[in-house]
Amino acid sequence: MNASVDLAVLKTRQQAAWSTGDYAVVGTTLQIVGEQLAEACDLRTDQRVLDVAAGNGNATLAAARRGCIVTSTDYVGSLLERGAERARAERLDVDFQVADVEALPFGDASFDAVVSTFGVMFAPDHARAAAEMARVVRPGGRVGLANWTPDSLIGRMFKVLGRYVPPPAGVQPPSLWGTEAHVRSLFGATAAAVQVRPLQFAFRYRSAAHFIDVFRTWYGPVNKAFAAQSPEQAEALAGELTDLLEGLNRAGPGSLVVPGDYLEIVVTRA
Repeated sequence: MNASVDLAVLKTRQQAAWSTGDYAVVGTTLQIVGEQLAEACDLRTDQRVLDVAAGNGNATLAAARRGCIVTSTDYVGSLLERGAERARAERLDVDFQVADVEALPFGDASFDAVVSTFGVMFAPDHARAAAEMARVVRPGGRVGLANWTPDSLIGRMFKVLGRYVPPPAGVQPPSLWGTEAHVRSLFGATAAAVQVRPLQFAFRYRSAAHFIDVFRTWYGPVNKAFAAQSPEQAEALAGELTDLLEGLNRAGPGSLVVPGDYLEIVVTRA
Protein backbone atom coordinates (compact mmCIF):
# COMPACT_ATOMS: atom_id res chain seq x y z
CA MET A 1 0.00 0.00 0.00
CA ASN A 2 1.38 3.37 -1.05
CA ALA A 3 1.36 5.72 1.94
CA SER A 4 0.34 8.61 -0.33
CA VAL A 5 -3.00 6.97 -1.17
CA ASP A 6 -5.93 8.71 0.55
CA LEU A 7 -7.90 5.69 1.77
CA ALA A 8 -10.83 7.77 2.99
CA VAL A 9 -11.37 9.25 -0.46
CA LEU A 10 -10.87 5.87 -2.12
CA LYS A 11 -13.37 4.14 0.17
CA THR A 12 -15.93 6.86 -0.48
CA ARG A 13 -15.59 6.17 -4.20
CA GLN A 14 -15.81 2.43 -3.64
CA GLN A 15 -18.93 2.78 -1.52
CA ALA A 16 -20.52 4.89 -4.23
CA ALA A 17 -19.65 2.28 -6.85
CA TRP A 18 -20.99 -0.69 -4.88
CA SER A 19 -24.12 1.28 -3.96
CA THR A 20 -24.91 1.77 -7.64
CA GLY A 21 -27.29 -0.66 -9.28
CA ASP A 22 -28.08 -3.64 -7.06
CA TYR A 23 -25.26 -6.14 -6.56
CA ALA A 24 -27.75 -8.64 -5.13
CA VAL A 25 -29.08 -9.34 -8.64
CA VAL A 26 -25.67 -10.73 -9.55
CA GLY A 27 -24.68 -11.82 -6.05
CA THR A 28 -27.52 -14.28 -5.54
CA THR A 29 -26.30 -16.32 -8.51
CA LEU A 30 -23.12 -17.03 -6.51
CA GLN A 31 -24.88 -18.67 -3.53
CA ILE A 32 -23.28 -22.06 -4.16
CA VAL A 33 -19.89 -20.53 -3.39
CA GLY A 34 -21.05 -19.56 0.10
CA GLU A 35 -22.39 -23.06 0.71
CA GLN A 36 -19.12 -24.66 -0.38
CA LEU A 37 -17.11 -22.27 1.78
CA ALA A 38 -19.24 -23.07 4.83
CA GLU A 39 -18.50 -26.76 4.31
CA ALA A 40 -14.79 -26.11 3.77
CA CYS A 41 -14.70 -24.22 7.10
CA ASP A 42 -16.59 -27.11 8.78
CA LEU A 43 -19.03 -24.65 10.37
CA ARG A 44 -21.02 -26.07 13.27
CA THR A 45 -24.19 -25.27 15.18
CA ASP A 46 -23.83 -22.45 17.72
CA GLN A 47 -20.42 -21.37 16.46
CA ARG A 48 -19.94 -17.60 16.23
CA VAL A 49 -19.40 -16.59 12.61
CA LEU A 50 -18.59 -13.18 11.15
CA ASP A 51 -19.18 -12.47 7.47
CA VAL A 52 -17.10 -9.48 6.31
CA ALA A 53 -17.77 -7.49 3.14
CA ALA A 54 -20.84 -9.70 3.10
CA GLY A 55 -22.68 -8.05 0.23
CA ASN A 56 -26.11 -9.60 -0.07
CA GLY A 57 -25.21 -12.37 2.35
CA ASN A 58 -24.30 -15.57 0.53
CA ALA A 59 -21.85 -16.78 3.18
CA THR A 60 -24.09 -15.26 5.86
CA LEU A 61 -27.03 -17.42 4.85
CA ALA A 62 -24.87 -20.52 4.42
CA ALA A 63 -23.58 -20.17 7.99
CA ALA A 64 -27.02 -19.41 9.43
CA ARG A 65 -28.48 -22.44 7.66
CA ARG A 66 -25.97 -24.53 9.60
CA GLY A 67 -27.18 -23.17 12.93
CA CYS A 68 -24.35 -20.70 13.48
CA ILE A 69 -24.68 -17.45 15.40
CA VAL A 70 -23.98 -15.06 12.54
CA THR A 71 -22.98 -11.41 12.34
CA SER A 72 -23.10 -10.05 8.79
CA THR A 73 -21.16 -6.88 7.97
CA ASP A 74 -20.50 -4.62 5.01
CA TYR A 75 -19.69 -0.95 4.60
CA VAL A 76 -22.60 -0.53 2.18
CA GLY A 77 -25.81 -0.59 4.16
CA SER A 78 -28.08 -1.15 1.16
CA LEU A 79 -26.35 -4.47 0.45
CA LEU A 80 -26.95 -5.61 4.03
CA GLU A 81 -30.64 -4.80 3.55
CA ARG A 82 -30.75 -7.33 0.73
CA GLY A 83 -29.16 -9.94 2.98
CA ALA A 84 -31.63 -9.13 5.74
CA GLU A 85 -34.54 -9.62 3.33
CA ARG A 86 -33.23 -13.05 2.43
CA ALA A 87 -32.67 -14.01 6.06
CA ARG A 88 -36.21 -12.99 7.01
CA ALA A 89 -37.63 -15.03 4.14
CA GLU A 90 -35.91 -18.13 5.56
CA ARG A 91 -36.67 -17.23 9.19
CA LEU A 92 -32.96 -17.08 9.99
CA ASP A 93 -31.79 -15.00 12.95
CA VAL A 94 -28.80 -12.91 11.79
CA ASP A 95 -27.27 -9.74 13.22
CA PHE A 96 -26.59 -7.23 10.41
CA GLN A 97 -24.17 -4.38 11.11
CA VAL A 98 -22.55 -1.74 8.91
CA ALA A 99 -18.81 -2.16 9.43
CA ASP A 100 -15.52 -1.77 7.56
CA VAL A 101 -13.35 -4.90 7.38
CA GLU A 102 -10.29 -2.71 7.88
CA ALA A 103 -11.63 -1.46 11.24
CA LEU A 104 -13.90 -4.15 12.69
CA PRO A 105 -15.84 -3.06 15.80
CA PHE A 106 -15.34 -6.36 17.61
CA GLY A 107 -13.01 -7.55 20.33
CA ASP A 108 -10.07 -9.89 19.88
CA ALA A 109 -10.98 -13.58 19.44
CA SER A 110 -14.72 -12.81 19.27
CA PHE A 111 -15.54 -15.39 16.59
CA ASP A 112 -15.00 -19.04 15.80
CA ALA A 113 -14.85 -18.26 12.08
CA VAL A 114 -14.63 -15.26 9.76
CA VAL A 115 -15.79 -15.70 6.17
CA SER A 116 -15.99 -13.66 2.98
CA THR A 117 -17.05 -14.53 -0.55
CA PHE A 118 -15.64 -12.16 -3.19
CA GLY A 119 -15.83 -9.32 -0.68
CA VAL A 120 -12.72 -8.66 1.40
CA MET A 121 -10.62 -8.89 -1.75
CA PHE A 122 -11.91 -5.43 -2.71
CA ALA A 123 -10.69 -3.77 0.50
CA PRO A 124 -7.91 -1.36 -0.54
CA ASP A 125 -5.54 -2.07 2.37
CA HIS A 126 -4.91 -5.80 2.06
CA ALA A 127 -2.62 -6.12 5.06
CA ARG A 128 -4.97 -4.23 7.34
CA ALA A 129 -7.98 -6.29 6.28
CA ALA A 130 -6.12 -9.56 6.86
CA ALA A 131 -4.87 -8.36 10.25
CA GLU A 132 -8.38 -7.43 11.35
CA MET A 133 -9.83 -10.79 10.32
CA ALA A 134 -7.05 -12.62 12.14
CA ARG A 135 -7.52 -10.44 15.22
CA VAL A 136 -11.22 -11.13 15.72
CA VAL A 137 -11.06 -14.91 15.19
CA ARG A 138 -10.07 -17.11 18.13
CA PRO A 139 -6.91 -19.26 18.13
CA GLY A 140 -7.76 -22.46 16.29
CA GLY A 141 -10.61 -20.75 14.48
CA ARG A 142 -10.84 -20.35 10.72
CA VAL A 143 -10.79 -17.55 8.21
CA GLY A 144 -12.56 -18.76 5.07
CA LEU A 145 -12.31 -16.83 1.81
CA ALA A 146 -13.43 -17.17 -1.79
CA ASN A 147 -11.40 -14.87 -4.07
CA TRP A 148 -11.33 -14.47 -7.84
CA THR A 149 -7.96 -15.25 -9.40
CA PRO A 150 -6.09 -12.75 -11.63
CA ASP A 151 -6.85 -14.83 -14.73
CA SER A 152 -10.50 -15.47 -13.86
CA LEU A 153 -13.33 -13.91 -15.81
CA ILE A 154 -13.80 -11.24 -13.14
CA GLY A 155 -10.07 -10.63 -12.84
CA ARG A 156 -9.79 -10.16 -16.59
CA MET A 157 -12.95 -8.07 -16.70
CA PHE A 158 -11.47 -5.63 -14.19
CA LYS A 159 -8.34 -5.38 -16.32
CA VAL A 160 -10.55 -4.33 -19.24
CA LEU A 161 -12.39 -1.81 -17.05
CA GLY A 162 -9.03 -0.45 -15.90
CA ARG A 163 -8.21 0.61 -19.45
CA TYR A 164 -11.27 2.88 -19.40
CA VAL A 165 -11.30 3.89 -15.71
CA PRO A 166 -7.71 3.58 -14.46
CA PRO A 167 -7.45 2.22 -10.89
CA PRO A 168 -5.88 4.51 -8.27
CA ALA A 169 -2.10 4.43 -8.27
CA GLY A 170 -0.40 2.70 -5.37
CA VAL A 171 -3.27 0.35 -4.52
CA GLN A 172 -2.78 -3.39 -4.87
CA PRO A 173 -5.25 -5.03 -7.27
CA PRO A 174 -8.07 -7.06 -5.68
CA SER A 175 -7.14 -10.14 -7.71
CA LEU A 176 -3.93 -10.56 -5.68
CA TRP A 177 -6.18 -12.12 -3.05
CA GLY A 178 -6.69 -14.90 -5.58
CA THR A 179 -3.02 -15.94 -5.42
CA GLU A 180 -1.81 -18.34 -2.74
CA ALA A 181 1.52 -16.60 -2.19
CA HIS A 182 -0.14 -13.25 -1.47
CA VAL A 183 -2.63 -14.73 0.99
CA ARG A 184 0.13 -16.61 2.82
CA SER A 185 2.15 -13.40 3.05
CA LEU A 186 -0.83 -11.47 4.41
CA PHE A 187 -1.58 -13.86 7.26
CA GLY A 188 2.04 -14.78 7.97
CA ALA A 189 2.68 -15.89 11.55
CA THR A 190 -1.00 -15.53 12.51
CA ALA A 191 -1.73 -18.67 10.44
CA ALA A 192 -1.12 -22.14 11.83
CA ALA A 193 -2.17 -23.60 8.46
CA VAL A 194 -3.41 -22.38 5.09
CA GLN A 195 -5.45 -24.67 2.84
CA VAL A 196 -6.03 -23.57 -0.73
CA ARG A 197 -8.32 -25.21 -3.27
CA PRO A 198 -8.76 -23.92 -6.85
CA LEU A 199 -12.42 -24.04 -7.91
CA GLN A 200 -14.65 -22.71 -10.67
CA PHE A 201 -17.99 -20.99 -10.70
CA ALA A 202 -19.95 -21.13 -13.97
CA PHE A 203 -21.45 -17.82 -15.08
CA ARG A 204 -24.62 -18.74 -16.99
CA TYR A 205 -26.30 -16.15 -19.20
CA ARG A 206 -28.26 -16.04 -22.44
CA SER A 207 -25.42 -14.43 -24.39
CA ALA A 208 -22.51 -12.04 -24.01
CA ALA A 209 -24.92 -9.17 -24.62
CA HIS A 210 -27.17 -10.47 -21.83
CA PHE A 211 -24.22 -10.70 -19.41
CA ILE A 212 -23.09 -7.16 -20.24
CA ASP A 213 -26.63 -5.80 -19.87
CA VAL A 214 -27.04 -7.40 -16.42
CA PHE A 215 -23.64 -6.26 -15.18
CA ARG A 216 -23.97 -2.81 -16.72
CA THR A 217 -27.32 -2.35 -14.98
CA TRP A 218 -26.75 -3.98 -11.60
CA TYR A 219 -23.02 -4.54 -10.88
CA GLY A 220 -21.71 -1.28 -9.41
CA PRO A 221 -18.15 -1.12 -10.82
CA VAL A 222 -19.33 -2.00 -14.34
CA ASN A 223 -22.24 0.42 -14.08
CA LYS A 224 -19.89 3.21 -13.02
CA ALA A 225 -17.35 2.38 -15.74
CA PHE A 226 -19.94 2.62 -18.51
CA ALA A 227 -21.44 5.79 -17.03
CA ALA A 228 -18.04 7.50 -17.20
CA GLN A 229 -17.63 6.89 -20.96
CA SER A 230 -18.69 8.78 -24.05
CA PRO A 231 -21.06 6.84 -26.32
CA GLU A 232 -18.13 5.86 -28.54
CA GLN A 233 -16.03 4.71 -25.58
CA ALA A 234 -18.96 2.80 -24.10
CA GLU A 235 -19.37 0.96 -27.39
CA ALA A 236 -15.67 0.10 -27.41
CA LEU A 237 -15.86 -1.13 -23.80
CA ALA A 238 -18.85 -3.31 -24.63
CA GLY A 239 -16.91 -4.68 -27.60
CA GLU A 240 -13.92 -5.62 -25.46
CA LEU A 241 -16.13 -7.32 -22.89
CA THR A 242 -17.97 -9.17 -25.66
CA ASP A 243 -14.67 -10.47 -27.06
CA LEU A 244 -13.60 -11.58 -23.58
CA LEU A 245 -16.85 -13.41 -22.88
CA GLU A 246 -17.16 -15.06 -26.26
CA GLY A 247 -13.55 -16.16 -26.10
CA LEU A 248 -14.21 -17.96 -22.81
CA ASN A 249 -17.68 -19.28 -23.64
CA ARG A 250 -17.88 -23.08 -23.47
CA ALA A 251 -21.59 -23.34 -24.34
CA GLY A 252 -21.47 -22.74 -28.09
CA PRO A 253 -23.43 -20.09 -30.00
CA GLY A 254 -26.82 -20.75 -28.34
CA SER A 255 -25.96 -19.67 -24.80
CA LEU A 256 -23.20 -18.34 -22.55
CA VAL A 257 -21.44 -20.45 -19.93
CA VAL A 258 -18.14 -18.99 -18.78
CA PRO A 259 -16.02 -20.58 -16.05
CA GLY A 260 -14.84 -18.22 -13.31
CA ASP A 261 -11.73 -19.44 -11.51
CA TYR A 262 -11.43 -18.69 -7.81
CA LEU A 263 -9.46 -19.83 -4.80
CA GLU A 264 -11.21 -21.28 -1.77
CA ILE A 265 -8.92 -20.50 1.16
CA VAL A 266 -9.17 -21.69 4.75
CA VAL A 267 -6.71 -20.15 7.19
CA THR A 268 -6.47 -21.79 10.63
CA ARG A 269 -5.60 -19.20 13.27
CA ALA A 270 -2.44 -19.85 15.25
